[in-house]
Amino acid sequence: MTAKIPAMKKLPSTPRLLLGPGPSNVNPRVLEAKRPPLLGHLDPLYLQIMDEVQERLRRLIGTENAMTLPLSATGSAGMEACLANLLERGDAIVVGVAGVFGERMCEVARRIGAEVVRVEAEMGTALDPAELVAAIERASPAVVAFVHAETSTGVLQPVEEIAAAAHKAGAMVVLDCVTSLGGVPVDIDGWGIDAAYSGTQKCLSCPPGLSPITFSERAVKRVAGRETPVQSWFLDISLLAGYYGSERIYHHTAPISAIYAIAEGLAIIEEEGMEVRADRHRRAAEALVASLAPLGFEPLVAEAHRLPSLTTMRLPETILQEGEAQVRRRLLEEQGIEVGGGLGKLAGSVWRIGLMGENAREENVERLAAALR
Repeated sequence: MTAKIPAMKKLPSTPRLLLGPGPSNVNPRVLEAKRPPLLGHLDPLYLQIMDEVQERLRRLIGTENAMTLPLSATGSAGMEACLANLLERGDAIVVGVAGVFGERMCEVARRIGAEVVRVEAEMGTALDPAELVAAIERASPAVVAFVHAETSTGVLQPVEEIAAAAHKAGAMVVLDCVTSLGGVPVDIDGWGIDAAYSGTQKCLSCPPGLSPITFSERAVKRVAGRETPVQSWFLDISLLAGYYGSERIYHHTAPISAIYAIAEGLAIIEEEGMEVRADRHRRAAEALVASLAPLGFEPLVAEAHRLPSLTTMRLPETILQEGEAQVRRRLLEEQGIEVGGGLGKLAGSVWRIGLMGENAREENVERLAAALR
């Protein structure tokens, strides 16, 4: 006698306000964009939509790289794609580690077989460019990798000095833009970045499941000249280029509805304008710090390096005494508001409050402050 399969739990009917580290709430236009009938992944109409997405991504991230595409996987796969393509076993890589996602870069590189040189900063502080420059000069690495916007701390890292030192040493530069793209300006070509990746579920305010990635012509040439195949068949950009380039060679079945969604999400960003959008994120973050200060919250990160789209707040004693996880649970269950707890060394002592994309609005800040009051 077969066991009875329990019925699926009821799906949510009331929207939650997602003020954690991601995903963020989605514009109704993006949800509506997912509704049209599916097309085949080689249908000419679908390929036109894909071309449009790739071109809008280039404009948003500030690049002319031909190899710019929405990878059919989340941001962590974007990280792996960049490192797996540019590193071979035995290569040296210098990684800036200022939080959990710098640590993840190290682990991905270690599994590839690279020699990992870590340059560390205390969680909540930015990397010291001088320390990274010194490590680059000592190690002569094949790759230098660091996080533009560290999701575990809310630090926004200056880029250009580190990238310039890497290029002087002949290294490729990999940049994590998961929590920055769509919230602050990103200038891949201007900064001299060779490979970068992001995610759709944060400041782009699209459903999770895609990772925008870009590879410079210099990086593509490095991949073509590898001595060994890329360890991941699926993430090998020389194979992906056959599908996302002009040849349209079958590689995998793309997530059609997710592409519809990002096409609409990118159109919304262009309608608003990135300068206006960045200012909206900045003003919302400033309002958050000001609104929560009377309740005893203090920002972890110094203002000069504070990421507008995600603010890490030290918790007041009242919340620590009650138990921060319990208070977060009450916020979710009683008020329908999600915020994120701390990661790593910061677990239990901070909240990560995301004001990303659609959610970077002062009315959302007031709703959170009122709920806490």
